[in-house]
Amino acid sequence: MSVWAILAAAGSGERLGLDRPKAFASLNDRPLIAEPLERLDASEWIEGIVVAAPPKWEEPCILVAEEIAAGKVAKAVTGGATRAESVQTALVEVPDEATVVLVHDAARPLLADEVIERVITALADGWDGAIPTLPIADTVKRLDGETVEETLDREGLVTAQTPQAFVAPVLREAFSAVQHGGAESTDCASLVEANGGRVRAVQGDSRLLKVTTPADLELVESWL
Repeated sequence: MSVWAILAAAGSGERLGLDRPKAFASLNDRPLIAEPLERLDASEWIEGIVVAAPPKWEEPCILVAEEIAAGKVAKAVTGGATRAESVQTALVEVPDEATVVLVHDAARPLLADEVIERVITALADGWDGAIPTLPIADTVKRLDGETVEETLDREGLVTAQTPQAFVAPVLREAFSAVQHGGAESTDCASLVEANGGRVRAVQGDSRLLKVTTPADLELVESWL
């Protein structure tokens, strides 16, 4: 099995109050991107890595990879205006012989190798993709502005995380469908689902917190 990883790192740092992209926020005295990049590179499951970098930050991403000796990084491409565009651009650089593509958000830096293993091995038995999920503990409400419209039954509802693993041709076909008028999405699994793919849910990790606010950054740093 040839597994390649795409690290989506093109997000802005506006909500963190930064003057630089989120991937270059300071986490434990080094760029945030160094943490997930180092963990992907160290994984025996991963053969190669393509980074979707913030525009004009491609070279700094490569420099970070060199500084942490992440030798599996093949290229840093220019990320797009949306996450989907960034992943699609990076996917072009994944070799045709790759059988599995793992997509991970750099904003979730505490990537455990156990999660990588779970999503990759879950592709057995004909699954097209696999994603880590967490159950929803809180009551879920649907709002119209500030008005509560209804309370949703949370049975069967989960939150989705990354990394998400896919059979490579299936992921390529899903992105091709988008180019030809297919569904838009906020994660790759949505595209695969919309294109008829079967996606398996596996156990997620509460430490895979997505860094969005300064408080998130502080919490993640406290777990290192």
